[in-house]
Amino acid sequence: MTVAASESSGSQPEIRTVAGAVRGSRESGVAVFRGIPFAEPPVGSLRFAGPRPVPRWDGVRAATSYGPPPPQAGSFGMDALSRDAEGDDWLTVNVWSPEPGTGAGLPVMVWIHGGAYMIGMSGLPEYDGSRLAADGGVVVVTLNYRVGLEGFGQIEGAPANRGLLDQVAALEWVRDNIRAFGGDPDRVTVFGESAGAGSVAALLAMPRAVGLFGRAVAQSVQGTYFSPELASDIATACAAELELRATVVDLATVAPARLSAAGDAVAAKMPQWAERWGRAAHRSIPISPVVDGDVLPVTPWQALADGAGRDVELLVGHTRDEQRLFTALDGLLGQVTQEQAATALQNFAPGRQGARRYREGFPDSGPDELYELVQSDWLFRMPTLHLAEAQNTAGGRTHFYELTWPAPGMGGAFGACHGLDVPLVFGNLDRGQPAALIGEGPSPEAEVLSSRMRAAWTAFATDGDPGWPVYEADQRLVQLFDTQPAITAYPEETSRLIWEERTFSALPLLDR
Repeated sequence: MTVAASESSGSQPEIRTVAGAVRGSRESGVAVFRGIPFAEPPVGSLRFAGPRPVPRWDGVRAATSYGPPPPQAGSFGMDALSRDAEGDDWLTVNVWSPEPGTGAGLPVMVWIHGGAYMIGMSGLPEYDGSRLAADGGVVVVTLNYRVGLEGFGQIEGAPANRGLLDQVAALEWVRDNIRAFGGDPDRVTVFGESAGAGSVAALLAMPRAVGLFGRAVAQSVQGTYFSPELASDIATACAAELELRATVVDLATVAPARLSAAGDAVAAKMPQWAERWGRAAHRSIPISPVVDGDVLPVTPWQALADGAGRDVELLVGHTRDEQRLFTALDGLLGQVTQEQAATALQNFAPGRQGARRYREGFPDSGPDELYELVQSDWLFRMPTLHLAEAQNTAGGRTHFYELTWPAPGMGGAFGACHGLDVPLVFGNLDRGQPAALIGEGPSPEAEVLSSRMRAAWTAFATDGDPGWPVYEADQRLVQLFDTQPAITAYPEETSRLIWEERTFSALPLLDR
């Protein structure tokens, strides 16, 4: 499929996509196009359906404002942002290009946001792609996908993993249209953080995504994937909040805000369901991709070990203190009791001897550190490491990093916490919620580190080499990002050994 491309003079570049022409703007030296639909609004008769191609339009469509976000959970007030938005064009992409036009052939970087699969939207200021595109000479694409019950609830009569199918549809849009924006559809890198990295890992395992990207960056992979039984049971509980069944027939006419609120209500009391929902309940995680055997046939670790991503070059990594942010949000910084640490070890350490191995492996650690270590490892660090190990097992190429630079914001209490990499990778050190971790007036140290990370990410997208050796089982060389960068053996060796024999599988329904 070919796409005609043109650009008007002045500050309003025009591009013709497959569906119709769009007019953007020029900002910070790059052409910017916001809110371009890549699928029909998934409302009305399309509620809970897979994404459908967007109809063609006549004339020139303004592409200067972000599309409305999909329905959101209540965390951080995100539900208000979605309620106040106008329109239901939830499924849109945004493009930043330093050289729009069919002849540029620039590398393309497609960002998938995080947010626990419950919240998130491409229009947040921390995801502005201007600096990454301008400094790195790449085309940056960000996208919306359905989150929460709209995107991932196991609803009878609806396809599973609709949020992942939205991501595939956005990547198909990139394949069919990005050349007109100056990008090379044969040099596409997907990158994401947290649930976005979990989505990247899922895309590596999905037959529908094969051929849509050749490189992938997974930053702090959220390691939760649900069995169909667990996902169905949680969706049933959410529908019961509305005195309904978890079916398309019952839920299709429920206002999106009411459905999101039902999900919030269940999330708030998930610990009560721990004997039935297990670790997902202990961490109040009501939504995750479902290993349904079709859209997502197997877990990402199994898929990669079996060779599914062998031809995709992979860059993965995590922060040192992943859990610290959540400990702070829970008001537990410096307040974790021995009992709370013991409970965390019991709930999340692998195997019957896991808790003992943590205490023996970290003999000088108090309750705060043990509490954070085991949860960092279970939810992010070890899933990320095992993704690299699985790719390595299959003969694929992987580069690994760890961010160890402690965030200076908030008095330095957050360490190298979850999400700190996002402002550093995008270069948006003074906007959006994550910028609070950087502190007021980004320091020269932060600017240098951000420049280094942006250069590594865009170099990887350009030629597959971020600037340090590949990760291999004999040496396990890792790039540390800190004030003084270093290449060293994987520094979390004690945790690696504790989790070495653990197989990450879909979280089950414990009591039927």
